[in-house]
Amino acid sequence: MSRLLQVLLLLSWLDEGQSDPGCNFQGWPMDTFSQSGDILIGGVFVVHSGFIFQPPTFQEVPKPVSCTGFHIRYYRDVLGLVFAVDEINNSPGLLPNITLGFSLLDSCMSELRAVGGVLSLLSGLENPFPGYSCHSPSVMVGFVGDLVSALSLPIARILGPLYYPQISHGATLSALSDKINFPSFLRTVPSNMFQNVALSQLVGQFGWTWVGMLVVDNDVGQQGAQVIRAGIERNGGCVAFLEKIHLSYSAQQIKRVVDVIKESSISVIILHSPEVHMKALLDAMFDKGATGLIFISSASFGLTPGLFSKKAWKVLNGTLGLIPRTGTIPGFEAFLLNLHPTANSTYPFIKPFWGKAFSCYWPDGVRDGEKSNSIVKEDVICTGKEEFGSRFAQLFETNDLSYTYHAYLAVYAYVHALNSLLGCRAGSMGYFSNGVCSNMKEVQHWKVLRYLKKTDFYTKSGEVMKFNSEGDLPALYDIMNVQILNDSFNLVKVGGIDPKAKLGQMISLNISSILWNDHLLQVPISICSNSCQPGYRKAPLQGRPICCYDCVPCSMGEMTNHTDAGECTRCSSNQWSNEKRDRCIPRVLEFLSYDEPLGIMLMIMAVMLSILTVCILIVFFKNQDTPIIKATNRELSYILLVSLIFCFLCCLVFIGQPSTFSCLLRQTFFSVAFSISISSVLAKTIMVILAFKATRLNSPLRKWLGPTIPRYVVGLCSMFQISICSVWLHRSPPFPMLNSEIDNHKIIFECNEGQKLFFYITLGFMGFLAMVSFLVAFLARNLPGSFNEAKLITFSMLVFCSVWISFIPAYLSTSGKYTVAVQIFAILASSAGLLSCIFLPKCYIILLRPEENSRKFLSSSKKRIRFG
Repeated sequence: MSRLLQVLLLLSWLDEGQSDPGCNFQGWPMDTFSQSGDILIGGVFVVHSGFIFQPPTFQEVPKPVSCTGFHIRYYRDVLGLVFAVDEINNSPGLLPNITLGFSLLDSCMSELRAVGGVLSLLSGLENPFPGYSCHSPSVMVGFVGDLVSALSLPIARILGPLYYPQISHGATLSALSDKINFPSFLRTVPSNMFQNVALSQLVGQFGWTWVGMLVVDNDVGQQGAQVIRAGIERNGGCVAFLEKIHLSYSAQQIKRVVDVIKESSISVIILHSPEVHMKALLDAMFDKGATGLIFISSASFGLTPGLFSKKAWKVLNGTLGLIPRTGTIPGFEAFLLNLHPTANSTYPFIKPFWGKAFSCYWPDGVRDGEKSNSIVKEDVICTGKEEFGSRFAQLFETNDLSYTYHAYLAVYAYVHALNSLLGCRAGSMGYFSNGVCSNMKEVQHWKVLRYLKKTDFYTKSGEVMKFNSEGDLPALYDIMNVQILNDSFNLVKVGGIDPKAKLGQMISLNISSILWNDHLLQVPISICSNSCQPGYRKAPLQGRPICCYDCVPCSMGEMTNHTDAGECTRCSSNQWSNEKRDRCIPRVLEFLSYDEPLGIMLMIMAVMLSILTVCILIVFFKNQDTPIIKATNRELSYILLVSLIFCFLCCLVFIGQPSTFSCLLRQTFFSVAFSISISSVLAKTIMVILAFKATRLNSPLRKWLGPTIPRYVVGLCSMFQISICSVWLHRSPPFPMLNSEIDNHKIIFECNEGQKLFFYITLGFMGFLAMVSFLVAFLARNLPGSFNEAKLITFSMLVFCSVWISFIPAYLSTSGKYTVAVQIFAILASSAGLLSCIFLPKCYIILLRPEENSRKFLSSSKKRIRFG
């Protein structure tokens, strides 16, 4: 059965058999407490936390029996209103010649009783009868209360259409700010919309990313949970569990929630619920050993000693809670000290309070509704002579007036609105007829509502109180810390929240003054996974919340320089990540330089071999008319020696920083020079064979013994290689480039050869010439040795081919400057092989064995030249 249907049944039950009740009707008594006055303020307060009903019969609603669970903390809010009324009546500057009164009712944490109570106070009867007003000559101008949003909501739905103002001192539900649905609702506490955002930011302030949530099982809890959860997830956190709690939950349901908490790895729990719903759960957590957790409570959760057992406070020790910004109430403590249950006492609920405070009962049967945690084992009769003594501050919890202060402010808001309405000051509203100010007869609740929305005044703390367009006050909160030392309860202010503060200063905290659970001084840690250090990134775990992850090292060339990075950052092309992957460092620019040992060594070798070749050329030139030089075709020898000089010198083009010119010259210069060298060797081999085949005077081959064939062979081979290089330079010329793909930590400054096909064609052509020379020389190896260079050419070609066959895998397996070094070494080795195998034996004879350099020796068919 819905609550609305219950209310309708309640009203129909009250109306049953009553055609015109009048102001003497006595139905369901609501236990109201009143103080007469010209103007009345209604009050609906939670004093007891429970409500016992008589089981209903058919077509009846439950009938009330009694309220249970008297709470001094809640009762203090009632006293705040009573104190404010007395203070105003004794103040000549506020409502002169007008007496302010009140009519109060205990809602007992029941929506049904709260609705019935409001209807009762509206009618002025001790029963909820709508449509009658028996307050005459007094005027009911509005209501204060209720403390809880779930109770204020149905009250606001009744009072809104009637335009009766309602000022709540504790309801924080943001939906109540909707002036379309709740046109007459105001409050002296902030809306929980900002509080819910502040809770998520407070969690992020401590770096907690793995938290649990306990919320009340109603619309308030559901709405708050959504906002808080969204804020936590927006800040990179996760909610491990979200459990709903209600006062009616069974022991089995409470046990299930405790098991969820124990099985979770969280260290922080957010409480978004009135404290009364959490009592059984907190006791069960202590019994099951679920202690040592940190609680972050919303403003709806009361942090006062009298509301919980000692077991619950041991669980709540270290709690951080929000409370609306609270000022001082001068003289309130003296007022509390004067409380006494005298025979003519007008204090509401004084006897239940006295019984609760001193663990006694009254002979007339007035009890607190339940047996509290009494300091005595047997029932004690109240005498009224008991004294508070040293228990006063602890009993009334005077270190935190919070909601009592806001109930006190609500009364003053009404008074200042009435003062403006009756004061006839300049700038009054224009709806007074003929400019005549209002008098008591014209005071009506809807006029008071208009003035309430516009009124502003200074509190005794010096703060300006002014409702905004939504009927709310500025969202200012104090952050309190529960500190229990040696069974002594302390509520210490450790910070505050101000939404109007500068960016980054909205939450102010004195972390050093916070005492965490288990008396820890350091901020606890509540995370699902340890933070990923710089150099690592978060990798989400499948099926787990985003806060649960593995830390994966960044790949090569990527880095992270902060903790808990979601993605690694790729280094720029001229940088690379260091070994720890926590920063990018500049890559080393690498090329074969003249300044490094390898480059210097290769340069010296090339120069020395070039000088050696020049020296051999000079020796040959000076001894050009000797038989041994004539016998080896001196023109080809000169061509070969000059081409070898160029082969050695072309190595210098490979050393040093690449440029456009050097890249164009490198391979083409080398290819042409080597082609001339190998074609010269091939021509030498051909001429050796022709010389021995044309020994007869009538041989037709003798006409080919001139310089024609060598010149054609060298010229054609050279022109073919030059043509290949020309096409290469035209179609895809080599160019300098920075290569960052070969080596992770280096940028290779190299020559891009363009289309590799041309490079391999030139090498292939030189290899073809070398193989032909090798085969021809090998076939001529058995000719008479006096005039035979075939053996020397065969050996030189064997060295040449071995070097370049080894060059191919070495070239492909190296990178950077070492690739260039391998090619230079192959050029030097193969060229040196040709030089040493073909020319050094002849130099040896010319310089050291001149007697063998004679026609007689060379023409002797019986002798052989030792070196060829």
